Amino acid sequence: MPAFSLEPEQIAWCGELRTLAAEQLRPLAEKGEPGHVNRALVAELGRLGLLGRLFTSGALDLCLMRESLAYACTEAETALALQGLGAHPVHACGTPAQRDRWLPKVADGTAVAAFALTEPGAGSDAAALELRAEPDSGGSVTAEPDGPAGWRLTGEKCWISNAPEADFYTVFARTTPGAGARGVTAFLVPADRPGLTGTPLDMLSPHPIGALDFDAVPVTADDVLGEVDRGFRVAMGTLNQFRPSVGAFAVGMAQAALDATLAHTSRRDAFGGKLKDLQAVAHQVAEMALRTDAARLMVHAAATAYDEGAPDVPRRAAMAKLLATETAQYVVDRAVQLHGARALRRGHLLEHLYREVRAPRIYEGASEVQRGIIAKELYRDVEAVEESQ
Repeated sequence: MPAFSLEPEQIAWCGELRTLAAEQLRPLAEKGEPGHVNRALVAELGRLGLLGRLFTSGALDLCLMRESLAYACTEAETALALQGLGAHPVHACGTPAQRDRWLPKVADGTAVAAFALTEPGAGSDAAALELRAEPDSGGSVTAEPDGPAGWRLTGEKCWISNAPEADFYTVFARTTPGAGARGVTAFLVPADRPGLTGTPLDMLSPHPIGALDFDAVPVTADDVLGEVDRGFRVAMGTLNQFRPSVGAFAVGMAQAALDATLAHTSRRDAFGGKLKDLQAVAHQVAEMALRTDAARLMVHAAATAYDEGAPDVPRRAAMAKLLATETAQYVVDRAVQLHGARALRRGHLLEHLYREVRAPRIYEGASEVQRGIIAKELYRDVEAVEESQ
């Protein structure tokens, strides 16, 4: 299927999701408390079968879900996305026992997942993680039956979505000091492990974000996701799938802001006519639409590349997230400007989007990091061509 064209069934499904989000999910979102997990909303996402689709759908379907939900209810979109981000490593790399215990609960909305990668001193440079996974009984830790197979996690994580209220965390810790990305291991850590505590952080965006403190938290070989010292692959594999859909979230917000602007400028009287009759306004609206559609196309192209197993997924995913999140920031800001002071009043759609749109330019790799990934991949291609000549 071409990335630039959706099937009629997909278009209809997106419309159904928008209606569902507006009529069933938004009322639950409005009853939630900002900064806390809205478990009623998560449970409804599970009841509707949307959480289960996280593990059966491809990257393009994930993008369509996230854009459609974001258009009508950003809280529902974020709740769905965080379940996927936290649980995807379990789905992709977990043992049968790990999958059987946690994935059905994630899918039905009775267990809340979280992805714990970022640290106070290791945000954009994820390979610089300092959370230590130290052998529990001394010596090297292995998964062999005749060797010790336990660690103690000591250190901090911060800016973790759904913390400290999640039921389990995908945690990335350093098992081999000084090894960079090659010495990181992914662990599945239930929230009730002794020594694991958390603190909520008061943030601009309304979804829950917190810090985690690990005070010699015990984990075993049964908690490892994937292979020891290969956890960075788990993290990057998850991010490569979810980065285009972060772009889809941004596109959904941009489209909502654009549609609100079209309605407002068509009705608003100004200077003897409607706002839309002013060329300066009409051209801004045209630019907003142009950038939104361009971002959507790049998101769909990146997701399709992921689904087809293309070799350039990291570059495409980075491009999609970068363009879409920067575009959404531009579109929402222009929408606020064209609405005037009314858009800054608490409770206005654009006031809500203005707070929501800022964070995606930072999380899952800041815009500057995406540019670095793109450049690295481009020069790698150049080097490959030169070596083959």
